[in-house]
Amino acid sequence: MGALQGRKALITGASRGIGRAIAEAFAAEGADLALIATSPERLSDTVAVCKDRGADVVEAYGLDVASGAACNDVVKQAQEKLGGIDIVVNNAGITRDNLLMRLSDEDYELVLNTNLKGAFNITRAASRALMKSKHGRLINIASVVGVAGNAGQANYAASKGGLIAFTKSVAKELAGRGVTANVIAPGFIETDMTASLDTKVKEEALKGIRLGRFGQPTDIANAAVFLAADTGAYITAQVLVVDGGMTA
Repeated sequence: MGALQGRKALITGASRGIGRAIAEAFAAEGADLALIATSPERLSDTVAVCKDRGADVVEAYGLDVASGAACNDVVKQAQEKLGGIDIVVNNAGITRDNLLMRLSDEDYELVLNTNLKGAFNITRAASRALMKSKHGRLINIASVVGVAGNAGQANYAASKGGLIAFTKSVAKELAGRGVTANVIAPGFIETDMTASLDTKVKEEALKGIRLGRFGQPTDIANAAVFLAADTGAYITAQVLVVDGGMTA
Protein backbone atom coordinates (compact mmCIF):
# COMPACT_ATOMS: atom_id res chain seq x y z
CA MET A 1 0.00 0.00 0.00
CA GLY A 2 1.32 3.42 -0.96
CA ALA A 3 2.01 6.18 1.53
CA LEU A 4 -0.90 8.23 0.14
CA GLN A 5 -3.35 5.39 -0.50
CA GLY A 6 -6.92 6.68 -0.63
CA ARG A 7 -6.01 10.32 -0.10
CA LYS A 8 -7.30 13.08 -2.35
CA ALA A 9 -4.83 15.62 -3.69
CA LEU A 10 -5.29 18.84 -5.66
CA ILE A 11 -2.20 20.08 -7.50
CA THR A 12 -1.86 23.31 -9.49
CA GLY A 13 0.64 23.82 -12.30
CA ALA A 14 0.58 20.07 -12.92
CA SER A 15 1.15 19.97 -16.67
CA ARG A 16 4.95 20.00 -16.58
CA GLY A 17 8.09 20.27 -14.50
CA ILE A 18 7.78 20.15 -10.73
CA GLY A 19 3.97 19.99 -10.69
CA ARG A 20 3.89 17.03 -13.05
CA ALA A 21 6.58 15.23 -11.06
CA ILE A 22 4.59 15.71 -7.85
CA ALA A 23 1.43 14.43 -9.53
CA GLU A 24 3.21 11.32 -10.78
CA ALA A 25 4.81 10.66 -7.39
CA PHE A 26 1.47 11.05 -5.60
CA ALA A 27 -0.17 8.69 -8.12
CA ALA A 28 2.50 6.07 -7.48
CA GLU A 29 1.74 6.33 -3.75
CA GLY A 30 -1.98 5.69 -4.31
CA ALA A 31 -3.53 9.17 -4.23
CA ASP A 32 -6.57 10.25 -6.24
CA LEU A 33 -5.82 13.46 -8.10
CA ALA A 34 -7.37 16.72 -9.23
CA LEU A 35 -4.85 18.34 -11.58
CA ILE A 36 -4.94 21.98 -12.61
CA ALA A 37 -3.29 23.85 -15.47
CA THR A 38 -4.28 26.79 -17.65
CA SER A 39 -6.17 24.37 -19.91
CA PRO A 40 -7.19 20.70 -19.45
CA GLU A 41 -5.60 19.81 -22.80
CA ARG A 42 -2.17 20.59 -21.40
CA LEU A 43 -2.72 17.93 -18.76
CA SER A 44 -3.42 15.00 -21.10
CA ASP A 45 0.08 13.50 -20.83
CA THR A 46 0.20 13.96 -17.06
CA VAL A 47 -3.20 12.32 -16.65
CA ALA A 48 -2.14 9.32 -18.74
CA VAL A 49 1.10 8.80 -16.82
CA CYS A 50 -0.62 9.19 -13.44
CA LYS A 51 -3.13 6.49 -14.37
CA ASP A 52 -0.28 4.24 -15.46
CA ARG A 53 1.40 4.91 -12.11
CA GLY A 54 -1.66 3.58 -10.29
CA ALA A 55 -4.03 6.48 -9.60
CA ASP A 56 -7.64 5.29 -9.71
CA VAL A 57 -9.11 8.76 -10.19
CA VAL A 58 -7.44 11.59 -12.12
CA GLU A 59 -9.46 14.71 -12.94
CA ALA A 60 -8.13 17.54 -15.12
CA TYR A 61 -9.22 21.17 -14.89
CA GLY A 62 -8.35 24.32 -16.82
CA LEU A 63 -8.05 27.35 -14.58
CA ASP A 64 -6.47 30.76 -14.19
CA VAL A 65 -5.56 30.62 -10.50
CA ALA A 66 -5.55 34.44 -10.34
CA SER A 67 -9.36 34.34 -10.55
CA GLY A 68 -10.88 33.82 -7.12
CA ALA A 69 -14.33 32.95 -8.46
CA ALA A 70 -12.93 30.40 -10.89
CA CYS A 71 -10.85 28.81 -8.12
CA ASN A 72 -13.94 28.48 -5.94
CA ASP A 73 -15.80 26.70 -8.74
CA VAL A 74 -12.99 24.30 -9.64
CA VAL A 75 -12.17 23.40 -6.05
CA LYS A 76 -15.84 22.68 -5.42
CA GLN A 77 -15.99 20.45 -8.51
CA ALA A 78 -12.82 18.64 -7.50
CA GLN A 79 -14.05 18.06 -3.98
CA GLU A 80 -17.28 16.54 -5.31
CA LYS A 81 -15.49 14.35 -7.86
CA LEU A 82 -12.83 13.07 -5.46
CA GLY A 83 -15.06 12.84 -2.41
CA GLY A 84 -13.02 15.35 -0.45
CA ILE A 85 -9.61 17.01 -0.49
CA ASP A 86 -6.82 15.94 1.87
CA ILE A 87 -3.80 17.55 0.20
CA VAL A 88 -3.35 20.84 -1.64
CA VAL A 89 -0.15 21.61 -3.55
CA ASN A 90 0.13 25.17 -4.86
CA ASN A 91 2.76 24.92 -7.56
CA ALA A 92 1.46 27.18 -10.34
CA GLY A 93 3.98 29.90 -11.05
CA ILE A 94 5.43 32.14 -13.73
CA THR A 95 8.41 34.45 -14.18
CA ARG A 96 8.77 37.80 -15.91
CA ASP A 97 12.36 38.65 -15.10
CA ASN A 98 13.84 42.10 -15.53
CA LEU A 99 15.94 44.63 -13.65
CA LEU A 100 13.95 46.74 -11.23
CA MET A 101 14.25 49.97 -13.26
CA ARG A 102 12.90 48.15 -16.33
CA LEU A 103 10.23 46.10 -14.60
CA SER A 104 6.77 47.09 -15.81
CA ASP A 105 3.68 47.36 -13.62
CA GLU A 106 2.07 44.68 -15.76
CA ASP A 107 4.87 42.14 -15.28
CA TYR A 108 5.08 42.83 -11.55
CA GLU A 109 1.35 42.38 -11.04
CA LEU A 110 1.10 39.35 -13.33
CA VAL A 111 3.72 37.42 -11.34
CA LEU A 112 2.21 38.39 -7.98
CA ASN A 113 -1.31 37.53 -9.14
CA THR A 114 -0.32 34.06 -10.34
CA ASN A 115 2.29 33.04 -7.79
CA LEU A 116 0.90 34.56 -4.61
CA LYS A 117 -2.72 35.52 -5.13
CA GLY A 118 -3.27 32.22 -6.95
CA ALA A 119 -2.07 30.26 -3.94
CA PHE A 120 -4.31 32.37 -1.71
CA ASN A 121 -7.33 31.73 -3.94
CA ILE A 122 -6.84 27.96 -4.01
CA THR A 123 -6.02 27.69 -0.32
CA ARG A 124 -9.01 29.75 0.75
CA ALA A 125 -11.32 27.71 -1.48
CA ALA A 126 -9.97 24.38 -0.16
CA SER A 127 -9.53 25.33 3.50
CA ARG A 128 -12.83 23.88 4.73
CA ALA A 129 -12.15 20.59 2.95
CA LEU A 130 -8.70 20.41 4.51
CA MET A 131 -10.14 21.04 7.96
CA LYS A 132 -12.63 18.21 7.47
CA SER A 133 -9.88 15.82 6.46
CA LYS A 134 -8.08 13.61 8.95
CA HIS A 135 -4.88 14.14 6.96
CA GLY A 136 -5.03 17.80 5.93
CA ARG A 137 -1.86 18.97 4.20
CA LEU A 138 -1.02 22.25 2.49
CA ILE A 139 2.24 22.30 0.54
CA ASN A 140 3.25 25.50 -1.22
CA ILE A 141 6.09 25.49 -3.72
CA ALA A 142 8.17 28.65 -3.29
CA SER A 143 11.85 29.10 -4.24
CA VAL A 144 15.19 29.85 -2.68
CA VAL A 145 14.77 33.22 -4.42
CA GLY A 146 11.99 33.90 -1.91
CA VAL A 147 14.50 33.25 0.89
CA ALA A 148 17.65 34.91 -0.45
CA GLY A 149 16.45 37.20 -3.26
CA ASN A 150 17.97 37.43 -6.73
CA ALA A 151 18.95 40.28 -9.02
CA GLY A 152 16.50 40.72 -11.88
CA GLN A 153 13.72 38.87 -10.07
CA ALA A 154 12.23 41.42 -7.68
CA ASN A 155 8.69 40.44 -8.68
CA TYR A 156 9.34 36.69 -8.45
CA ALA A 157 11.20 37.05 -5.13
CA ALA A 158 8.37 39.14 -3.70
CA SER A 159 5.80 36.53 -4.74
CA LYS A 160 7.75 33.62 -3.28
CA GLY A 161 8.77 35.46 -0.12
CA GLY A 162 5.14 36.41 0.35
CA LEU A 163 4.14 32.79 -0.18
CA ILE A 164 6.41 31.71 2.67
CA ALA A 165 4.89 34.27 5.06
CA PHE A 166 1.38 33.36 3.87
CA THR A 167 2.01 29.68 4.55
CA LYS A 168 3.32 30.30 8.06
CA SER A 169 0.21 32.32 8.86
CA VAL A 170 -2.12 29.66 7.46
CA ALA A 171 -0.25 27.02 9.47
CA LYS A 172 -1.10 28.88 12.67
CA GLU A 173 -4.74 29.28 11.69
CA LEU A 174 -5.33 25.64 10.71
CA ALA A 175 -3.13 23.79 13.21
CA GLY A 176 -6.00 23.45 15.66
CA ARG A 177 -7.83 21.31 13.10
CA GLY A 178 -4.81 19.08 12.52
CA VAL A 179 -3.88 20.62 9.17
CA THR A 180 -0.18 21.09 8.43
CA ALA A 181 1.06 23.86 6.13
CA ASN A 182 4.61 23.90 4.81
CA VAL A 183 6.76 25.35 2.05
CA ILE A 184 9.20 23.61 -0.25
CA ALA A 185 11.79 26.05 -1.58
CA PRO A 186 13.54 24.53 -4.61
CA GLY A 187 16.92 25.68 -5.80
CA PHE A 188 18.01 25.37 -9.43
CA ILE A 189 15.78 22.61 -10.82
CA GLU A 190 16.05 21.46 -14.44
CA THR A 191 12.63 22.29 -15.92
CA ASP A 192 11.24 24.06 -18.99
CA MET A 193 11.43 27.29 -17.00
CA THR A 194 15.20 27.01 -16.46
CA ALA A 195 15.99 25.40 -19.84
CA SER A 196 15.77 28.79 -21.57
CA LEU A 197 18.47 30.35 -19.41
CA ASP A 198 21.77 31.34 -20.98
CA THR A 199 24.54 28.72 -20.78
CA LYS A 200 26.83 31.10 -18.89
CA VAL A 201 24.11 31.73 -16.32
CA LYS A 202 23.75 27.99 -15.78
CA GLU A 203 27.50 27.47 -15.48
CA GLU A 204 27.76 30.22 -12.89
CA ALA A 205 24.82 28.81 -10.93
CA LEU A 206 26.34 25.33 -10.91
CA LYS A 207 29.50 26.66 -9.26
CA GLY A 208 27.48 27.62 -6.20
CA ILE A 209 25.75 24.26 -5.74
CA ARG A 210 27.62 22.20 -3.15
CA LEU A 211 26.42 18.83 -4.49
CA GLY A 212 27.73 19.73 -7.93
CA ARG A 213 24.57 19.10 -9.94
CA PHE A 214 21.28 20.75 -10.77
CA GLY A 215 18.18 19.39 -9.10
CA GLN A 216 15.54 17.32 -10.84
CA PRO A 217 11.75 17.65 -10.50
CA THR A 218 11.75 14.27 -8.75
CA ASP A 219 13.90 15.76 -5.97
CA ILE A 220 11.06 18.14 -5.17
CA ALA A 221 8.40 15.46 -5.66
CA ASN A 222 10.10 13.22 -3.09
CA ALA A 223 10.02 16.05 -0.55
CA ALA A 224 6.34 16.66 -1.30
CA VAL A 225 5.49 12.99 -0.70
CA PHE A 226 7.33 13.13 2.63
CA LEU A 227 5.33 16.15 3.78
CA ALA A 228 2.01 14.86 2.43
CA ALA A 229 2.25 11.40 4.01
CA ASP A 230 2.14 10.39 7.66
CA THR A 231 5.88 11.12 7.80
CA GLY A 232 5.01 14.84 7.76
CA ALA A 233 2.24 14.73 10.35
CA TYR A 234 4.20 16.65 13.02
CA ILE A 235 5.83 19.21 10.71
CA THR A 236 4.13 22.55 10.11
CA ALA A 237 4.99 26.20 9.39
CA GLN A 238 8.39 25.13 8.03
CA VAL A 239 10.40 25.92 4.90
CA LEU A 240 12.12 22.86 3.44
CA VAL A 241 14.93 24.10 1.22
CA VAL A 242 15.81 21.59 -1.50
CA ASP A 243 18.74 23.17 -3.33
CA GLY A 244 21.77 20.87 -3.12
CA GLY A 245 23.47 23.29 -0.73
CA MET A 246 23.07 26.29 -3.03
CA THR A 247 22.14 28.66 -0.21
CA ALA A 248 24.18 26.95 2.51
